[in-house]
Amino acid sequence: MPATVSLDAIKELREKTGAGVSDCRKALQETGGQMEKAAELIRRRGEDKAAQKADRQTRNGIVDAYIHMDGRIGVLIEVNCETDFVARTDDFRRFVRDAAMQVAAMNPVCISREEVPGDRLEHERKGLAAELQGKPPQIAERIASGKLEKLYQQICLLDQPFIKDDSMTIAAYLKSIIAKTGENIVIKRFVRFQLGG
Repeated sequence: MPATVSLDAIKELREKTGAGVSDCRKALQETGGQMEKAAELIRRRGEDKAAQKADRQTRNGIVDAYIHMDGRIGVLIEVNCETDFVARTDDFRRFVRDAAMQVAAMNPVCISREEVPGDRLEHERKGLAAELQGKPPQIAERIASGKLEKLYQQICLLDQPFIKDDSMTIAAYLKSIIAKTGENIVIKRFVRFQLGG
């Protein structure tokens, strides 16, 4: 028989994760009321849901503009979802605005690792090869892997720590919104303008 959980615990988990009441109740019951384990369970289930929806068509969404620093930086971003209904929700619009703010603040080069320009990767690899020359292969490989990971976190929007909560990446934030809305959501493109840039 599942453990009973208090409404306060459900409310706290809901505020922490953004998940629905029944999902919070189930997670707390399954983890014996342990808040951190329940939050982790909800996060994993959200990622599973997001993966299942990844192939679905996204033909709706919005283009949003964000202007920062008294008009010195501007961002246009297109984020797509499956239905117009979700495109009008507060959660979706908040995510789009947050993604635009992220682009303004962190100046990513591309959305994902797959879009990193080949010449940029080649340049980085050549620099790493020269820097790591003479080191044992296992150590050199580990150092190179770590430095490439850092590069991805700097230039790929989805790999960047979220500026409002650096405990998660933009990819994790996106997955949480996919889990919450029940639809596939894709950051399609962005452009960042900087005065004099």
